[in-house]
Amino acid sequence: MVRLTLDLIAKKSNLKPRKEETTLQYLKKITHINFSAKNIDAIEDLSLCKNLSVLYLYDNCISQITNLNYATNLTHLYLQNNCISCIENLGSLKKLEKLYLGGNYIAVIEGLEGLERLRELHVESQRLPLGEKLLFDPRTLHSLAKSLSILNISNNNIDDVRDLEILENLNQLIAVDNQLLHVKDLECLLNKLMKLWKMDLNRNPVCLKPKYRDRLILVSKSLEFLDGKEIKNMERQFLMNWKASKDAKKISKKRNSKNEDISNSHIRISL
Repeated sequence: MVRLTLDLIAKKSNLKPRKEETTLQYLKKITHINFSAKNIDAIEDLSLCKNLSVLYLYDNCISQITNLNYATNLTHLYLQNNCISCIENLGSLKKLEKLYLGGNYIAVIEGLEGLERLRELHVESQRLPLGEKLLFDPRTLHSLAKSLSILNISNNNIDDVRDLEILENLNQLIAVDNQLLHVKDLECLLNKLMKLWKMDLNRNPVCLKPKYRDRLILVSKSLEFLDGKEIKNMERQFLMNWKASKDAKKISKKRNSKNEDISNSHIRISL
């Protein structure tokens, strides 16, 4: 296994220092580091890389997120397909905008409090024990309520997404290959997520429910794509007209029933 160190970065980086540059000066100016698929199992002190903004460490063997507290200019962090079981030590990354953690061993989405610029969170396909599902710490959801716009939680055995209603600026939700079952729960969620324009729930049991697509289109005016298929204006307008007609018939039937009851009561009185 390999530890990510300053020496390794200096030796393997695609960028080479100028002749007049010291290694220290060179490390300070680096903005991108790519050590994906290099058998990295640990991150050592990289505090000299003060201008680091993008770090690629996917497809490695990292089991713990450490020594990133120095990286205060980091905006993109790629840690998918490692051996991470806990989201930790990211609190100082105040500029972080995109976080990729798919394909790890994470059971709870937590530890993201204070990341007020985080716009994208990708936590798909966690390698969970049989029967377990991915959970969300309410404190983390509350912290991301205003910033998060894209969330990928696919293939995590999730059966309820109502907790996500706090994410008021979410505009894309990818949750394919889960265990979502109830259309009513999704209607409640869409009533809260007023900016959501793309949602993909393919290969969830709920997709097989009668009128599943129709009901979600009717409840959300912002939704433009559902399960990879565009929602055309004509489709939405047709469904709205159909619902209005159906509601009008219900009201008419109720009114007629009420009038009939009144008429019957008058007949009984006269008798």
